Amino acid sequence: MAVQVVLGTQWGDEGKGKIVDYLSKNADYVVRFQGGNNAGHTIKIKNDVYKLHIIPSGVISGKIGVIGNGCVIDPEILSDEIKQLKQKKIHPNLLISNRAHIIMPYHKLLDGAEEKYLAQGKIGTTKRGIGPCYSDKIARNGIRAGDLLSKEKLIKKLERILPIKQQLLKIYGIDHVLDKNMIANTYHAYGKKFKDFITDTHDLLQDAIIDGKNILFEGAQGAMLDVDYGTYPYATSSHVIAGGAAIGAGVPPKVLSDLVGIVKAYTTRVGEGPMPTELHDTVGQYLQKNGHEFGTTTSRPRRCGWLDLVVVRHACRLSGISKIALTKLDVLDGIDTVKICVGYEMKNKMIDIFPFDSDDVALCKPIYKEFKGWDKTTKAASFTDLPQQAQEYILFIQEYLKTPIWLVSFGPERNQTFMV
Repeated sequence: MAVQVVLGTQWGDEGKGKIVDYLSKNADYVVRFQGGNNAGHTIKIKNDVYKLHIIPSGVISGKIGVIGNGCVIDPEILSDEIKQLKQKKIHPNLLISNRAHIIMPYHKLLDGAEEKYLAQGKIGTTKRGIGPCYSDKIARNGIRAGDLLSKEKLIKKLERILPIKQQLLKIYGIDHVLDKNMIANTYHAYGKKFKDFITDTHDLLQDAIIDGKNILFEGAQGAMLDVDYGTYPYATSSHVIAGGAAIGAGVPPKVLSDLVGIVKAYTTRVGEGPMPTELHDTVGQYLQKNGHEFGTTTSRPRRCGWLDLVVVRHACRLSGISKIALTKLDVLDGIDTVKICVGYEMKNKMIDIFPFDSDDVALCKPIYKEFKGWDKTTKAASFTDLPQQAQEYILFIQEYLKTPIWLVSFGPERNQTFMV
């Protein structure tokens, strides 16, 4: 039995979708344990490109995909993704936790209203209703996947929740009537559509572990968006780090021993919030263009900068990362001088620990180690095939993090990958 967890170590968009697809060939189950359709995982197989937001990436390889209890689900988005996969002759083998919370129409309305109200102080959310849905989960006002199976239960819950949401919409100046019967009919219809998928997935996964099955956990976003350990409040609303996998899937923490950290060879982030190594020059533009750095979910341009190892070490320590998959190395091809951030200068002090406060992070000036650039990596079939300068770059990352680099990806295709 192998239980493997794939986690982002930066601000998301590290290329987890490709790595999960690559690793899922040996898996029986591929599990999403947090987040919602604010995530975007892109997988390229020959001429086909798949863009998934809530369905686990492993379904592309025919594996059983599990949406765990730690996720929030927009049934409309889920329905559309299933339809798009079927159009490409992929019939996803899917299971949905009956405890996963459901994104309701008022969540999306309130998400957009709050961002508009915050104006210059906005968080930069995807406005998909993720945050308000998680807020209702914690406030014990949530509707779960299992609730969609009973129209009577759904109506009873809506009778308690909708008056509160109607008042909130009024406060934000939104003239929208929440129709109880319309919402109940629509979401119960989704329940009937997904009834064969909705089950106690935590029991199923626990049995699979006992039976020696191979399970691959697929994280969404990255550690710097974790609601506790990221650049709060410019963060997501769930636990992105390894501890979130146990809670979000309902499995014992002791089984999570093989923890793969995905590290993009440079740094990107979407939305608001500080990013110490962000580049506002031609190199930043080169990274954005060469790396096709536009959000899978929102198409927003990603902010680009040099690799920040203070960030990555923070992520590795939080999750106990056992090995690293380095992605998008090819994007750095052709740059004369490549840099890595190894520390910060903040308030005239040198630090190598990521600060708690986002205002302090904004004050951090990166301290760089420079490397001579290289030409082409895309033809490499092994570590020794890489240009010497690229090898030195990789070995430095490994030494700084005290964590082995296990896999290198240098393009979107499955065969543009090798084990180190």
